[in-house]
Amino acid sequence: MKPIRMLAWTAVALAGIVASVAAPALAASSTTATPKVAEAGTGYWHAVGSQLVDATGAPVRMTGVNWFGAETANYTPHGLWTRNYQDMLDQMAGLGYNTLRLPYSNQLFDPGSTPNSIDYAKNPDLEGLSGLEVLDKIIGYAGTKGMKVFLDQHRPDSGAQSALWYTSAYPESRWISDWTMLAKRYAGNSTVVGADLHNEPHAIQGGGGACWGCGDTAADWRLAAERAGNAILAANPDWLIIVEGVDCVSGTGDPQCGWWGGNLSGVKDNPVRLSKQDKLVYSTHEYATSVFPQPWFGDPAFPGNMPALWDHFFGYLHKGNIAPVLIGEFGSTLSDPRDRTWLQELMKYAGTGTSGINFTYWSWNPDSGDTGGILDDDWTTVNQAKQSILQPYLIPPK
Repeated sequence: MKPIRMLAWTAVALAGIVASVAAPALAASSTTATPKVAEAGTGYWHAVGSQLVDATGAPVRMTGVNWFGAETANYTPHGLWTRNYQDMLDQMAGLGYNTLRLPYSNQLFDPGSTPNSIDYAKNPDLEGLSGLEVLDKIIGYAGTKGMKVFLDQHRPDSGAQSALWYTSAYPESRWISDWTMLAKRYAGNSTVVGADLHNEPHAIQGGGGACWGCGDTAADWRLAAERAGNAILAANPDWLIIVEGVDCVSGTGDPQCGWWGGNLSGVKDNPVRLSKQDKLVYSTHEYATSVFPQPWFGDPAFPGNMPALWDHFFGYLHKGNIAPVLIGEFGSTLSDPRDRTWLQELMKYAGTGTSGINFTYWSWNPDSGDTGGILDDDWTTVNQAKQSILQPYLIPPK
């Protein structure tokens, strides 16, 4: 097993540190929900082969972004210490992002997990709300912008990423009951289209962690995804069930390990089986050499070696018309010259238009220690070096 990245967030999550960052004054209209005039596809979505389609059967594609923070001890998406949430969503939609991936931790729903580091002068309608109620507000306004949202169980507690979908403090039963609670809460709200069941399942160096197809119910991520996915569909049959890969797939004769959550090669022999198979989306994660120097970045053939690698880890599902694929996280600081090449080649591989591979860029936030964000450190200025690469592939909410 190769060592794999772990996301880091910088200390700017503390409101006291960032209180001096200036934010532009909000227009008066930004605090009032506008009438919904369009959306990124009508109603709920399902799969036809590898293509997502909306309720009318029209092809649709997620070209979105991650806005993290509710999975941390802030218990709310980051940046609300310096900007209004509606203003940020206006900017996301205006740039062309049609989908929002919202991470959370199960700890968010515990009594005492109080949202903090919010400037209530800028976000007056969030004062006194629980973390879940803050998400309600964000989801509600995203819907008025025509955006779709899916939720991501990023980790069980707010402290750190976990290899498995459960811990002793947050057992599998809690993982599933929280998912079914959310599925019921947002039933009938077609802004929320799916559930990313667990972020970055992976093996643990020295043994343990998640596997794919090993048959151990305590470790086999594929089996766990079926249990949770079917429970969610029983509560809300409209949702997409988004299943990430693992890092290493044993027993296949393939020594190649990928990023945490990034290796879907095990689906060939052990596909996920759901009660509504057309609700299944497979998700991968993909990062640049500045995040971790994977061996393929040092290959003299780089970047020509990358399409075959992507085919192996996830692309075969899309090219073979097996199931939709979502690149749920990918990002870079662009600090290494190879990073820009990697991002340009990955977007070419994903393709343009509604027939391309779905994606949600990591991240909107500038305070991802691994990647930075679409926004610069002032939480307002757009990083044009990144946006200019992504822009041709974005399908704006209409």
